[in-house]
Amino acid sequence: MLLLGLWLLIGCSSKQSRFDTRFLAFGTLMDLTIVGIPPDRAEQAAKVIEADFAQMHKNWHAWDPGPLGHVNKMLESGETFSAPPSVLPLIQLGKSLSIQSEGLFNPAIGRLIDTWGFHRNDPSGSRPPPPETIDRLLQQNPSMLDIEIDGLLLRGKNPAVKLDFGAFGKGYGIDLAVEHLKKMGIENAIVNAGGDLRAIGRRETGDPWKIAIRHPDGNGIVGGLEISGDESVFTSGNYERNFTWEGRSYHHIIDPRTGYPAQGSASVTVIHNDSTTADAAATALFVAGPGDWYRIARKMGIRYVLLIAENGDLHMNPAMQSRLKLVDGAGQKIILSPPLDQDPGRQ
Repeated sequence: MLLLGLWLLIGCSSKQSRFDTRFLAFGTLMDLTIVGIPPDRAEQAAKVIEADFAQMHKNWHAWDPGPLGHVNKMLESGETFSAPPSVLPLIQLGKSLSIQSEGLFNPAIGRLIDTWGFHRNDPSGSRPPPPETIDRLLQQNPSMLDIEIDGLLLRGKNPAVKLDFGAFGKGYGIDLAVEHLKKMGIENAIVNAGGDLRAIGRRETGDPWKIAIRHPDGNGIVGGLEISGDESVFTSGNYERNFTWEGRSYHHIIDPRTGYPAQGSASVTVIHNDSTTADAAATALFVAGPGDWYRIARKMGIRYVLLIAENGDLHMNPAMQSRLKLVDGAGQKIILSPPLDQDPGRQ
């Protein structure tokens, strides 16, 4: 199910040409919309983007043979080695974002993800790992700080580190795709990865893109956003990938501090200029939960946040409230934070 979708309006003025296509990447259906260029040129651009994502999936899959698999083996060995060009930028960005989030976003916990079974596209049928296994992995304390970066050279200082880019690789891939579209002269488009997206320009009618935010309980949508220019909207939710064991649901967003699925949040939606940061921040703020999301958002430079708590409360900052048009959340409690940007004029 898509967390976010395109909220299309009825009643249009003069339209530009619009091209839509769908393909599979990162285990997710990707929707690509291109506006304002001839159909044959749009189709050619779409094929290029699909090929880009196919290569990215091959390069960044932590459990399949490929560049990231090689990096994980070398990090475990403790030897110094040359980083593959396709992986190094993600490691650099991942380390920086992890530090900003105080480790709540931690791509180094691939072994924990593996232990829970969330490395599989379909985790159904899984069961919680034994507590002693989780305790052992926590004691090893893998983090992005355990990776030394010296130019093109890498070295792992903790054999427990296993990189998993699932929490932000999709965002980085979308950023690369949008930049490629821009280089091909495309000014109006959306790259939508199962509801996480980056939009540039405007719709075929000349209006802003309309984005609907689905309620995490599956009952309709919370509200809608208008996106124009160049912005990313990313959501992390406890319903995206999960399994049920003995009547209890376990979701895939693991708290690196406890080794268990994070508690307190049902979903977090972030708007940001780039998809990489938005993707990582949505995960970090979900882990931070209703009590600490504001502090972590400030540290990560995020200006628009909507956190839906497990009890249904809507936590948001004033800038997000000014942009979010609630459509079916009239009965929900809204908890407004102070501005994330200390300059009220910039909110």
